[in-house]
Amino acid sequence: MRMSNKGCIFARVKNQLAIMKNICFGFLMHIPYRLRRYRFFDIGQDHYYYDDMASEDAVRHVVERSYMPLSGTLLEMIRLSKNRFHCGIAIPGTTLELLEQYAPEMIDRLKQLVDTRCVEMVVTPYSYSLAGEYNPTELQDQLRRQSEKVKDLFGVTSGSVWNAELLYSDELAEQLYAAGYKTLMTEGARHILSWQSPNYLYQSPVKGKQVVLLRHTGLSDALSFHFSDPSHPDYPMDAQRFVRHITELPAEEETVNIWMGAETFGLRQAAETGIFEFLKAVPYYAIEQNVGFMTPSEAAKKLHPVQMVSSPYPLTWAGEAKDLSEFTGNDLQQEALRQLYSVAERVRMCTDVSLHRDWLLLQDVTYLSDMNYGSGNTNGYESPYDAFINYTNILSDFLQRVDEQYPTSIENEELNSLLKTIYNQEQEIAELKRKRNARRKEGNG
Repeated sequence: MRMSNKGCIFARVKNQLAIMKNICFGFLMHIPYRLRRYRFFDIGQDHYYYDDMASEDAVRHVVERSYMPLSGTLLEMIRLSKNRFHCGIAIPGTTLELLEQYAPEMIDRLKQLVDTRCVEMVVTPYSYSLAGEYNPTELQDQLRRQSEKVKDLFGVTSGSVWNAELLYSDELAEQLYAAGYKTLMTEGARHILSWQSPNYLYQSPVKGKQVVLLRHTGLSDALSFHFSDPSHPDYPMDAQRFVRHITELPAEEETVNIWMGAETFGLRQAAETGIFEFLKAVPYYAIEQNVGFMTPSEAAKKLHPVQMVSSPYPLTWAGEAKDLSEFTGNDLQQEALRQLYSVAERVRMCTDVSLHRDWLLLQDVTYLSDMNYGSGNTNGYESPYDAFINYTNILSDFLQRVDEQYPTSIENEELNSLLKTIYNQEQEIAELKRKRNARRKEGNG
């Protein structure tokens, strides 16, 4: 059947009573700042760490080849389905900054998507960092900052969290619940599910109404990595067959979570493979088969958790092991992380805006991935060791700047006292603001 008949199909199924299954699409848009070549002799002399030209080139390349065509396709899917196609998009604040600077048309396109009310801007750490594993306070600060950024740009908020690399653990769930987040997204890894299916809503171990959505690894990776792979069993993959895989799942399985990096469309799978036409056709065949679409928050509200899912150890969507080994698996990565987070509390006390800014940007997981011996992706470095040397040269300068403001000679007891004073001051300021706003409301009333 020709695609021009989509409207007829959508109209025909409009009045069907029940949606048997749902697809929850999620797209991550993540572009890190590119680091410049920083030599040993730059330490203490030059405090600017970024290659602006390389960052601009990267943004323009990704936006033109992937993000703009993908977002245009999503808009068309929403229009053709009469707003029945829904999805989630996660974009770290640092990526939003780069888009504002080098590709403002992408921000405008995202606003169009948000205005449809069919797209959820899922919360993610502002700098797409592993702070959740190394400094819980930093994670909460980044999530708050991210929510404020998205609210400022798009006028919306979300209660769903796409942590960096879908990082999740039972301990992290507790931290996020305390921060007010009750919908978490993570990998449907076999070692936590055993024989169970990822296609349900699950309950976290937290005592409260915190739910967990699990990524369908097989179908998500089939699109991300095997769409144009002739050796894959489903090659050539088409939308009708893709939807059939979902409709053939057990009837009681309510949601299939298809989450991937947005660069899948146009970069990892080039436009010439037909990946955009494939995506555009999915709602056509899905709605024909009585399959609906939901955002992560909609899934959390409409579905009921079937049981608890537990992960005592950190879980991610990265690599074969689905843990943190892609980012912490060798001595280089561990040393970089140790140095970076060793000054977390001292940075929090600093008033230097540029220092806070660098602290935020340097936490991006990409810099750790560049040091992975097995990733094959070192962003132009000759080797993982070369990436490590460049990063630790930058860190050495950064740590010197921190030490100038809060020397390492400060004892822990004195440091904790300073932190307590700062915290109390922040609480007093927040309370004064609350009282002032309350008085203003009374006056307006």
